[in-house]
Amino acid sequence: MKLSKKSDYALRAMIYLSMNYQKGAVQIKEISAKERIPQKFLENILLTLRKVGILNSKMGLKGGYALARSPDLITLGDVIRALDGTIAPVDCVSQMSYRKCSEEITCAIRGVMLDVRNAVTEVLDAMTFADMCKRTKELIENSALTYSI
Repeated sequence: MKLSKKSDYALRAMIYLSMNYQKGAVQIKEISAKERIPQKFLENILLTLRKVGILNSKMGLKGGYALARSPDLITLGDVIRALDGTIAPVDCVSQMSYRKCSEEITCAIRGVMLDVRNAVTEVLDAMTFADMCKRTKELIENSALTYSI
């Protein structure tokens, strides 16, 4: 599985919004600047995430985007599927866009690809944005220690 640029940017924006969850709505220009994501590209990503119910938006001076639910209730798998669709490496093992293959019954490759899909989705569906916030904080603390030595 290769993560698309759209999903990469979405995950970075979601981590930023999760880190600022208590703050409420965050403006696109702030996320764009802090995460170095092109603003126009980010607008489309956040709109997609709002349409699938992962984000809420608020118009006006104090407006912006905020998580629709707590970071511990949103997984990386939720976001990647919203932007890229299926996580499966081939269509014959996809749960979202399954397509039958003429060699499906005798194909040894399919079994391996099914194992790959299951392993990847197990990790992505278990990893929440609360977990990602914790990892981010640990990385920041570790890098501060490294630079202070």
